[in-house]
Amino acid sequence: MPEYYIGIMSGTSLDGIDTALVEMADTPTLVDFHYTPFSTDLRKSLTTYCQPNHLTLTRTLGQLDSHLGELYATSVNMLLAKAQLSSHNIQAIGCHGQTIHHAPDIPHPFSMQLGNPNIIAELTNITTVADFRRRDIAAGGQGAPLVPYFHEAIFQHPKENRVIVNIGGIANITILPSQQSGSVSSGFDTGPGNTLLDQWIYKTKQQPYDQSGLWAQSGHPQPEIINLLKSDPFFTQAPPKSSGREYFSLTWLTDKLKRLEKNYAPEDIQASLTMLTASTIVEAIEAYAPDTERIFICGGGTYNATLLENIRALQLCPTDSTSALGINPSHVEAIAFAWLAKRCIDKKPGNLTTATGATHPVILGAIYQK
Repeated sequence: MPEYYIGIMSGTSLDGIDTALVEMADTPTLVDFHYTPFSTDLRKSLTTYCQPNHLTLTRTLGQLDSHLGELYATSVNMLLAKAQLSSHNIQAIGCHGQTIHHAPDIPHPFSMQLGNPNIIAELTNITTVADFRRRDIAAGGQGAPLVPYFHEAIFQHPKENRVIVNIGGIANITILPSQQSGSVSSGFDTGPGNTLLDQWIYKTKQQPYDQSGLWAQSGHPQPEIINLLKSDPFFTQAPPKSSGREYFSLTWLTDKLKRLEKNYAPEDIQASLTMLTASTIVEAIEAYAPDTERIFICGGGTYNATLLENIRALQLCPTDSTSALGINPSHVEAIAFAWLAKRCIDKKPGNLTTATGATHPVILGAIYQK
């Protein structure tokens, strides 16, 4: 039985793609070949980013990619020293990377994460799984949220309808009907989590975040602000849907605030942003999981007391952190990517299609051998 491999190369001439069908025996033998020329527009775009005046951006991205890879590897090695384990004890690392742009709804959709997994594998001597989102996007999905499948595996209850709320920069929910119901789990991004809160307090007070929500607590939520922000079409868009801080940015916020008829105190804006996060989470649950019996919250937003108070005030069912389920809310996502790495190594799907909208389940992640 012949062993066929395909090789693809597009070189620095930027003219097109060489694709070779090769039979591998004692000596590689070319079976067939195809050449696909680049369009004029594509060649022009590629040429532009190879010019000296564009090298600053690409060099910066490349260096950030390497720097983050080094930092991730250092973090792994420090963890191993703390746990008194050797790299030989570890089957694989699952590294999500640092998202710098998530754009699943454009003509050529993508999600870009930095943190070179080659460096991680090299500096730790551990097989590394990375690039989790792009296969789901290739299968027609949003590439996010990816944690709902893990939530289902760990947090679904035999009899209780649950929702897991993850409040990071962006907030997302995982709807977990009870196992006995036979209903399908699902999930989606609800909108901004901490990102606008962090960006606004940094712009106004040069503080990285609103500790415990104390600054928001000193202000008063303003219906005019909240309603204006909620008029954004993202909030009425039906799932599956996902977003990122490149959408819910400081520019997005300041452009909206310019439309207000009066100026509000900065703390009132912070209070309004905190209520925006809370109310869009609760409204998403009411719209898509009205039978929810209990809510569990994880992510950094768990430590914003004002945000949690707002959620509890708007939501009738009991609300706790995932600590009540035995997992520290700060640890859930890192555990999830270890789990997704194992799914990849075991050649098992890692996406929940009812959360991402992909056309079929796919194995997530690319493997970088040690």
